This record gives sequence, structure tokens and C-alpha cells, in this order.
Amino acid sequence: MLALTMGVTLATGGRGQALHTTINEAVGSEFASLGFKLKAVHVQGASAMATADILKAAGVYKDQPVLGLNLEEVRKRVEAVGWVKEARVVRLLPDTLVLAVVERRQLAVWQSGGKSRVIDETGRVIPEADPRQFANLPLIVGAGANDFAAAILPEIASRPRLAERLEALVRVDGRRWDLRLKDGSLVQLPAVDEGAALIQLEQLDQRSRILELGFERIDLRDPTTVAVRPRDGALPGQLVANGA
Repeated sequence: MLALTMGVTLATGGRGQALHTTINEAVGSEFASLGFKLKAVHVQGASAMATADILKAAGVYKDQPVLGLNLEEVRKRVEAVGWVKEARVVRLLPDTLVLAVVERRQLAVWQSGGKSRVIDETGRVIPEADPRQFANLPLIVGAGANDFAAAILPEIASRPRLAERLEALVRVDGRRWDLRLKDGSLVQLPAVDEGAALIQLEQLDQRSRILELGFERIDLRDPTTVAVRPRDGALPGQLVANGA
């Protein structure tokens, strides 16, 4: 039957394809009467939050003829889900479908234009993700912040003393970051070489434990000088970056 269907498809073009689909559906229905009906769908590689959206998008239903399923169409529907980076669909006879997915890694909560959204490591929004369920993710703020978060967040994560005090990273003028700490302190980073500026901050913290003591603002925008404004409102002090 398969060979005959392929021959008809080649000979008649689109009409043959339609006939091929009709025959597949007929074969699927025939085998369904013999017990080849969908009884179980297993989702692999997805979090609990993503699984419900994946199952809904798959568009399959109980007792559907297993052999009548178009696996490629199911895969496309699953990959259209924001949670999913890629998917593979496997039919296990007589009655099971496996949806094996690679889920997008949730990187941060992005706040911009009055909205909060979850983004992945490429800066892409995951529409189905509820930001309220991701309080553990870093918060980034501002237009375009999603496009640059993947570069700065590993730098922050590698510095636990800073990371545990961070409230939000704010994108300023589309060029650089401000770090807002939970105690109200502000760290201003330069537009280039953020890593070097964070090393300067580490050196200052090692000498004075300033992350514990608190401050109003630390200005790291000048690579040669670290300017610190104490929280008591005194005039800014000037600290040479290398400590000399």
C-alpha cells in the first residue's frame, strides 16, 4: 500500500498528496480498530510549568489513531511553544506518543514599558512564562536590556558577595548598566569593559568591605578612578583603581 501511495503521489502531484493523506487516515483508522489508539503522551525534558502548554500545543487527544498522527506537524506545533528550543516526537506502538523537548533556559525577568517578561539566554521572551513564578531570577530593567543580559549576568553570578545583594540591573541609555543593590546603593558601570570595572569593585570591597558597610553610589565609569559617594551625603571620595 505504501509503494502504491508513493507512486500515485509522484504521478498526480498535489492530488496524489491528498490521496496519500486520505489513505494514511484510513489505515490509521483501521489499525485503531485493532487497538492502535492513543492512550498516553509522555513529555520529556520539560519543567512542570512548561508541560501543560506543550501538551495543549501538541493537539492530540485520547483514542486518536496512533498511525494516523502526522509527527512532523506535531513537532512543529510543539516547537512553536515559547518554552521549547527544539523537540522530537516519537511514536511508540501500540498506544503511546513521546514528546522529547529541550527547554529554553530561563535567564532573567525583564521589566520594560510597564511589563515584566521572562527571557531566555538569547534575550527572547518566553510568552507563556509568568514572571511572578520566577522570583529567583535576576531582574533586568530598561529598553534593550534583554539583548545584553547574557553578557553581564555571568559576570555578576561569579561574584557571590555582589550577586546576593543585587536587586536589579538597569540598562542606561542603551549603552551601559547601573547595578541597584537591595540596600539602595548604586554602582555605575562603564559602557565598555564591564569585567574590569567589576574587578575594581572587588578590590575596593576586599580593602574596605564596602558592600557590607553600604554607600550611596560608586562610579566606575572612569577606568582610572573609582569615585565613591558615602551614604552620609559627604562629598565623593576619590580612590585610585589600583589602590596606589
